[in-house]
Amino acid sequence: MNEIDIAKTRLIQAGLILEFLGHGDMTRGHVSIRMPGNPGLFLMKAHSIGFDEITMDNILTFDLEGQLVAGTARPHSERYIHSEIFRARPDVNAVIHTHPTHTVAFSATGQAMRALSQGGAMFENALPIFTDTIDLIRSKDMGAGLAKCLGPHHAVLLRSHGVAMAGDCVEQAVVLCVMLEEACRVQMLITASGSDGWLFPADDVARLRRNLFSPEQFVINFDYLARKARRAMRLPGHA
Repeated sequence: MNEIDIAKTRLIQAGLILEFLGHGDMTRGHVSIRMPGNPGLFLMKAHSIGFDEITMDNILTFDLEGQLVAGTARPHSERYIHSEIFRARPDVNAVIHTHPTHTVAFSATGQAMRALSQGGAMFENALPIFTDTIDLIRSKDMGAGLAKCLGPHHAVLLRSHGVAMAGDCVEQAVVLCVMLEEACRVQMLITASGSDGWLFPADDVARLRRNLFSPEQFVINFDYLARKARRAMRLPGHA
């Protein structure tokens, strides 16, 4: 396969993982990958399909204006989340927007993420909250505002709405979405217990964060989740 076909395959795998792990919200979530060899374009999931229904034929291509360049399926109205983050962050090669339950609930609390779990360590002091609206991000200006709130970080919470995750690669973006959802769940459980939780020294947390941000670990865990999702979602009678 050429680089574009490989990217499309990874996009399909990302969708399967996100759906399998409960990050799907009917057809409303979306994932994109910057076009290999052409940073002014990106590949993106189409409207009206679930994460588990992405195919090579229904992946769309957009430019950084959010304009459809290739493909015939219906575009997501929130494509400006992707186009504006790609425009503002040349280092980003994948963007995900989802509405996972614990992440949405945590975003509504206004709490700061703390290193109460390994996932929490990934996002402590690095999880801004976009509070301008609960509405969909359906314009370039709104997308630019979200990208500004994201700043140099990997994730931004949309209060009472969901998360936008920016990754160096799609493997990183997916695994970080998974880790953030678990970190939100753990922190809310600890808060509900009435405990403030045990906090480790800052240098210990920083060392863990460096270890967890290993590029190899993102690929290994993405590939594992893709295998697990394929096995779990296989229909009876299929090989």
